[in-house]
Amino acid sequence: MNIVLIGYRGTGKSEVGAILSRQLDMPCIGMDAEIVRRAGCSIPEIVVKQGWPGFRDAEAALALELAGRDNLIIDTGGGVIERPENITALKKNGQVFWLTASVDTIVSRIQTDTQRPSLTADKSFTDEVAGVLARRIPLYRAAAHHEIATDGLSPARVADTIVSLLQEGSGRPA
Repeated sequence: MNIVLIGYRGTGKSEVGAILSRQLDMPCIGMDAEIVRRAGCSIPEIVVKQGWPGFRDAEAALALELAGRDNLIIDTGGGVIERPENITALKKNGQVFWLTASVDTIVSRIQTDTQRPSLTADKSFTDEVAGVLARRIPLYRAAAHHEIATDGLSPARVADTIVSLLQEGSGRPA
């Protein structure tokens, strides 16, 4: 079984994934990082060359590939839920944990990130986060087996919560 972390940028997926990887001795695959590694260029460069649809195609192919593997922690990109087939694939062999945070928390955590181009051309950064998050919340909610609010929690506490939920639900991981 895989542990799949979903949520908007800045909700803690990468940090929590790294902690879980150490705690559970499972490899953690960051989907965005893997797409960048395979493409040999940054996400903004991918989007310039191929547009968002090209990036989403690479993301979908990777989601399908990772879903076919076992005992992984999968740190998804925030938009993985944009395509239902990604979630269908990832849920086949995974428990999906939705990490949430308020717009203010997300903005404070990611406002200096230059690795992702704007998703909306004419809005302020805060308005962009709020708008995209509002559109995605129903998709995250439908995809998740569990929801964890990360506001005010350390990544270690979020990881501990995930381990507890896994132990309660399936007896794994020990």
